[in-house]
Amino acid sequence: MVYRPLRYEQMMRAAEPYDGRARRMFGGMGVYTGDRMFAFLIGEEVGLKLCPDHLEEALSLPGAGPIRPDKDAEPMRGYVKMPREILDDMDQFLTWVERSANFARQKLSNAS
Repeated sequence: MVYRPLRYEQMMRAAEPYDGRARRMFGGMGVYTGDRMFAFLIGEEVGLKLCPDHLEEALSLPGAGPIRPDKDAEPMRGYVKMPREILDDMDQFLTWVERSANFARQKLSNAS
């Protein structure tokens, strides 16, 4: 049986414009654009890597917080666990995924 977090299909649809692909890691899945990971899924949780300004904005949302690969692990730096309200609203979710993927792509082009 193939493990897929509960939000996998939703995330992969949202990641299509960024040539998103998933890879199993840390008991969940990393979602990549190019060779940069911009999202992490574990169970029902979706964490997005965000620039400092968007990270601060996301962390101020009710229900948002750090995401951990497991309960005993350190939080993933630069990632925020998106609240259920955002995950359940596809328009809002797509906005946050776009911010995350563009941040990852920007870091990729700056590294070149």
